[in-house]
Amino acid sequence: MNTFHAFFANRCTKWHPLGAMLVLLTNLTMTSCNSTQYAKESQLTNDLSYHHDLDNNDNFSPDDQWLVYDTRTDEGGIAASAKIEKVNIQTREKKVLYALPTNSAWGPGAGAVSYAHTEPSVVFIHGLMNVTAENPYQQWRRTGVIIKDEAPNKPIFMDARDETPPFTAGALRGGTHRHEWSGNGQWIGYTYNDAILKALEDKTQQKHNLRTIGVSKQIGPVKVGTDASGNNVSGEWFSAVVVRVTPNPKAGSDEISHAASDSWIGLNGYIKPDGSRQIARAFLGKVKDKKGNDVDEVFVVDIPNDITQPGEWGPLEGTDTTMPMPPKGTSQRRLTHTADAAFPGCTGIVRSSGDGKFLALLAKDTNGIQQLYTLSPLGGTPAQVTFHSSNVEGYFRWHPDGEHLCYVWNGSIVLVKIGSETFDKRIRILTPPTSPSPSNLVWSHDGKKIAFNRGLKKPESGKENKQVFLLNIDKL
Repeated sequence: MNTFHAFFANRCTKWHPLGAMLVLLTNLTMTSCNSTQYAKESQLTNDLSYHHDLDNNDNFSPDDQWLVYDTRTDEGGIAASAKIEKVNIQTREKKVLYALPTNSAWGPGAGAVSYAHTEPSVVFIHGLMNVTAENPYQQWRRTGVIIKDEAPNKPIFMDARDETPPFTAGALRGGTHRHEWSGNGQWIGYTYNDAILKALEDKTQQKHNLRTIGVSKQIGPVKVGTDASGNNVSGEWFSAVVVRVTPNPKAGSDEISHAASDSWIGLNGYIKPDGSRQIARAFLGKVKDKKGNDVDEVFVVDIPNDITQPGEWGPLEGTDTTMPMPPKGTSQRRLTHTADAAFPGCTGIVRSSGDGKFLALLAKDTNGIQQLYTLSPLGGTPAQVTFHSSNVEGYFRWHPDGEHLCYVWNGSIVLVKIGSETFDKRIRILTPPTSPSPSNLVWSHDGKKIAFNRGLKKPESGKENKQVFLLNIDKL
């Protein structure tokens, strides 16, 4: 029996003598009691002509006074997002942090923006400036840009990119995505796609364009020579790929072909058994089960403090036919083994509590229902947190206290406490159910507010655009 499913069976028996009746009783309790306990909700943005997309990132400013978002479109996505804006949670004043006045449907585009924890600066995806309709914004044609609140429209290019051999250590050769600051502001993590291997894939018609994970550290600029095509960009941070991927993982092994859904473990790492603190990212890695089927499992990659030294797998900058390789001291390991279960696989961005003690993820229980689980970054048996009768929709986020999670279920935002009490005593429904469901949840740093997106329709056209809402959490 899979560890997820074994834990589910044991937990039901332990928590309630009726076992299988627990979910039904929980739903009855929530329906009858929680309708009068909704949190106070307010709408911060009102312009129905465009999206205000939080993208499930770290959107609160360090002082909790502003929320930052992008303006992507349904048709063009991030490529068509011409602005990065912020809104004040008290006054509802909106300010433009960055704008692309000549942006087109094919880019460059600016989106998926996150605030730093330590200073009023944001980082976001920025497409290459040489985009055309024939050569548009792509996964492998973008970079990270930092904007300081005090200096709007003055881009700081974070990660360098060099597509011209010989490649440059500290620079990448492709596109970074969904950037996330570490707690101390010295690191930024992201997913990555490589332009050189995408070109090789197009040439050979064999799989080489694999998504993986990289990090950048604020240890000095990386200068890159200009090229005629405009694909090269110098950056202010040193960058490295930290996860190894392969096009054809061995069946039944821990090799992976795709790494994503990643986040930092803790604001400043996690505590190892020897008492030392380790900087690391948790992620989902795609393995092959014994029959050759793809399965997404939870992995951790430990990252050395010094990412400038090449490791045993090859050069940091990569070659014409190989991906940039992880630095010396990098170590990736698998935490879950669901491949042989009736409902294998994990999903959702793997999120860590701020203290680094627990990871949260989504997986299916014995009934095939998607539930929320927690797991130590050191490994062990995943603990089932929710016991709903229908799927948890996702968007789960840790409260700063490391003891509560919010998430979306049945069209509502729900708060759950980690612990041994029965499920009905640990949850609180914070919003009435809506369609579409709320999305892109994010806690304020003080733990007293949840920001989220809700789609509202423009009356004259019926077109739906995301607006920013806020919940005030008086008590947990």
